[in-house]
Amino acid sequence: MRSLLRTLEHATLRDIALVCLADALVGASFGAISASGGLPLWVPVALSVLVFAGGSQFAAVGVVLSGGGALAAVATGLVLNARLLPFGFAVADVLDGPWWRRLFGAQLITDETAAFVLRQDDGRRRRAAFWLCGPALFVVWNVSVVLGALAGGLIGDTDALGLDAAFPAVLLALVLPSLADRRVRTAAVAGAVVAVAATPFVPAGLPVLLALVGLLFAGWPGTREGRDGREVREGREVREPQNSLQLREPRESRKGASVEEPGVPVVEREEAR
Repeated sequence: MRSLLRTLEHATLRDIALVCLADALVGASFGAISASGGLPLWVPVALSVLVFAGGSQFAAVGVVLSGGGALAAVATGLVLNARLLPFGFAVADVLDGPWWRRLFGAQLITDETAAFVLRQDDGRRRRAAFWLCGPALFVVWNVSVVLGALAGGLIGDTDALGLDAAFPAVLLALVLPSLADRRVRTAAVAGAVVAVAATPFVPAGLPVLLALVGLLFAGWPGTREGRDGREVREGREVREPQNSLQLREPRESRKGASVEEPGVPVVEREEAR
């Protein structure tokens, strides 16, 4: 644990703590809504341990409380959790070790853990961010769900208190620094347009998946690498400056003597006599 804390920066540790606090509020509201809706205590607890995905849990409980069946609730949760598939590819490098460790790590993949991992540019920090944020969120979420369920109707409607806005607000704060990159902004805007346009016509959860279309626009307009590894910006190749210490042949004067150029080392050549 100490090695993980020393690996990450203070700002990252602070952000992880804030995310845990926000998830605790959302988890408590989920437990309270489930209990006040008439569901037994074990239902929200089992969902939190086995599913561990706030959006899917809220959607599944909402289907059941509105009169839907168990199959409809499961199908809704699966559709919403399908977004975690590309997250698994993105953070696969941090899930090393024996099979049981990888299995437990796969259970910890959430929007928040993926966001913290993708913010790190070093492999050691990526692993530290995942294995610190993931277990912390798992413990905080499940404890808050149990406390919320025991509290019953004390929290009541999350819309009235605004607790339902805490989760998306935290995610938005995490992705804002990434929008400084031009390619990320292009992909985000394109994905948002597709998701908003599709919302009135498709079931809940599908607009998030359709937003992945924005990844097709990540390379335009922006920066990419050419075939030879050189950087290309908007169709123009950016050539690297020549080495200032590169040796060049000296210019010769009319009399055959070497003439030095300012700031350029000159290789003396012995003239044949």
